[in-house]
Amino acid sequence: MFKYILSGCITLYIVFPASAQMRGPIKYKDDVFSAVTVTKNLSYGGDLTGPQKRATLFDLYQPASDSTALRPLIIWMHGGGFKFGSKEAAGIRLWSTSFARRGYVCAGINYRMGSKNLSFRFNDLVKGCYDAVQDAQTAIAWFKANAVRLRIDTNRIVLAGNSAGGMIALQAAYSSNAEMLHLIGNHDSSLVSQAVDAGHIAAIINFWGGIFSTDWLQNARVPIVSVHGKKDGIVPYDHKGYPLYGSFAIHHTADSLHIPNQLKTYDDYSHELQKHFNPFFVSGRTKKRWLEAGQFAADFLYNELFGNRTANFRMEERDAGTACPPSRSGSSAEDGSR
Repeated sequence: MFKYILSGCITLYIVFPASAQMRGPIKYKDDVFSAVTVTKNLSYGGDLTGPQKRATLFDLYQPASDSTALRPLIIWMHGGGFKFGSKEAAGIRLWSTSFARRGYVCAGINYRMGSKNLSFRFNDLVKGCYDAVQDAQTAIAWFKANAVRLRIDTNRIVLAGNSAGGMIALQAAYSSNAEMLHLIGNHDSSLVSQAVDAGHIAAIINFWGGIFSTDWLQNARVPIVSVHGKKDGIVPYDHKGYPLYGSFAIHHTADSLHIPNQLKTYDDYSHELQKHFNPFFVSGRTKKRWLEAGQFAADFLYNELFGNRTANFRMEERDAGTACPPSRSGSSAEDGSR
């Protein structure tokens, strides 16, 4: 009898891993499209010209030969301290391409830049972020207005970015205009919206960005997936007295508020997941870590937007041309560091 039981256990041990390996790629989680179509230098800013128009340019990444009726959209925003950078940044191109291969429509967008000097005063940081948030909101409105033509599911619009881009995504989801301007002494409530409207944002991808106040996380319940280097000297991993809270502080507060979130920590790395931050050079190993960060975010988004039976059923309904709001399940965990 023991021999038969042992034989059965060995068979299960062999068959289960084999069946897992035979599983085909899952749309929105794994690469399912071999080619991506990129349309460059479109504009979400209407009839603007000159420098104003350049600030509203975006590149659209779409999975080639995709016939899905309504597709989730990720709006990617670059880093650079609100002074430098563009939609041509290496990370934006890498993540936009890799997520388009999973089935997402991706838009790498430009936004307004502040003065290009090397001083990074707090008021300049807040004002730069404020202006960029307005541009992100304009981009969201443009994509919603053009959703039918672009086959975009307006209930599944994700804001994403690295460094300053992550900050834009977080502030757009969780802060009001009034709260941001209050930080720099602007109390003219007649000029700003007092309310947080995060109903158009399905989730946030925050790569080594931060939020100006974790109290703002009480304003909405938008799922957040974060990746951060623990030795980051540009945007703090936690909070070190500077009025900017990094991914660990966000994760801790989101957990206490039961906001779906996950955090992946790289113990031995600094900003941009580099050993020593260098904005002018990106190694192949750094890009490999960026791809790992992308897969971590893709797994989170899949679970939040598509990962249960009800969500899958609704996705099939959307693909057939009907529209239903996505379901969300709570989850929060800190991933092991590398």
